[in-house]
Amino acid sequence: MSEINMASPGKKSFPLRIDPALWAEIERLAAQELRSANAQVEYMLRQALIQRGRNVPPVPPVQTGPETSESSDE
Repeated sequence: MSEINMASPGKKSFPLRIDPALWAEIERLAAQELRSANAQVEYMLRQALIQRGRNVPPVPPVQTGPETSESSDE
C-alpha cells in the first residue's frame, strides 16, 4: 500500500510525538519567521544537518499553477 500525501506531493509525512512546550515554541518562532510550523520544523532539521556537515539537497521550487508568460490580446 502506498502513502498518499495530498498537502505536499513528493514529501514524506509521519506522526511526531513532541513535548507541547517545545511545539509551542516552534509555532512562535514559525510565526515570527512567516512560516508554517511544519515548514519551520523542516527548516530547522535542514539547518541541523548542514551544521553537522551533511549534504542536504536544496528545496525544489513550489509550482502553484500553470505559468502564463504570454498576454492574451484578443
